[in-house]
Amino acid sequence: MRVVIVTESFPPDINGVAHCTLQTARHLAGRGHDPLVVAPATAGATTTSRSDHSDAFEADAPCPVVRVPSLPLPGYPQVRVALPSRRLTAALTEHRAELVHLAGPFVLGARGMAAATRLGLPTVAVYQTDLAGYARTYLGTGENTAWRRMRAVHSAADRTLAPSTAAVRDLIEHGVPRVRLWPRGVDTARFRPGLRDEALRRRLAPGGERIVGYVGRLAPEKHVELLAGACAIPGVRVVVVGDGPSDASLRTALPGAVFLGRRTGDDLARFCASLDMFVHTGPYETFCQTVQEAMASGVPVIAPAAGGPLDLVDHGRTGLLVPPLDTGAVAAAVGALAADPALAAAYGATGRAAVEGRTWQAVGDQLLDHYDEVLRDRTAVAA
Repeated sequence: MRVVIVTESFPPDINGVAHCTLQTARHLAGRGHDPLVVAPATAGATTTSRSDHSDAFEADAPCPVVRVPSLPLPGYPQVRVALPSRRLTAALTEHRAELVHLAGPFVLGARGMAAATRLGLPTVAVYQTDLAGYARTYLGTGENTAWRRMRAVHSAADRTLAPSTAAVRDLIEHGVPRVRLWPRGVDTARFRPGLRDEALRRRLAPGGERIVGYVGRLAPEKHVELLAGACAIPGVRVVVVGDGPSDASLRTALPGAVFLGRRTGDDLARFCASLDMFVHTGPYETFCQTVQEAMASGVPVIAPAAGGPLDLVDHGRTGLLVPPLDTGAVAAAVGALAADPALAAAYGATGRAAVEGRTWQAVGDQLLDHYDEVLRDRTAVAA
């Protein structure tokens, strides 16, 4: 199958859309299909014309990548916004696409939907980002505008795939048709309990403190400042991994916390396995991949009872769910697990068992089933 994946983000970007898109492309190529990725150009990168895409393999990319011109998002330069470009339509045409996969469509994805519609190509749109929540956080308004745009893009798709039951419900409530559940996989070989590193733990917590970790973007919508109460608990050391526009303010808001910056790959997996508990603070997650990676590492999770974590964290078995945006509740949950290491360990072991079957190969095959159903439906309508 010849598939063009139009994505708002792709490695070297580090975020959920980029990671899921990379795993999707890898799975398609591994199953003998012919994927092509179209993504915004990275900072300082040169874009590649579609006519020579066969040479456009990037480091670690499983397929050719066409980059379209982009600009940094004002105030958040880590996020790139694609500019209008003829390369998108050219990519669909020259690749002889049979299906268009739209990853987190909003700007480039909306153009990809329009181009696919003009060319009569079937489309699968993957909902990955709560843009309405972001509008609320950054602008204090604009939720309805964001939903109107998302509804217009997703309603034009043959099928929309949402990563959690909460996301499915939100889409349906906002009038998006043809929504199906498609969760995310986790690399259970990379993220595993056996990577726990006692030397690393001694460096992070030389006084033998219980180590509480956060991994993710340091941005306003993540509300990492909710860890302030945990920083004040005796015998607890908060460690933060990630970067973003809130870095400086969080260093002030979280006294005593250790900031490690961005970590990836095996280094990140070693860090996750070395935690005593993992805390996610953002209430706007459509899935929350870092929660799943912590569970694969055998670490108990504390997360808000909202969005994607509702599907991932089994309260009282694999971790604890707390009211969103409640600093006191986060601190209370951290204190409870810090005071009972045996309970925390039991949660961690149960969490590992819960995600062992959620491999990228398994969810990639589910995606191929969705593709096949969309193509069959198109053929039936045409007949």
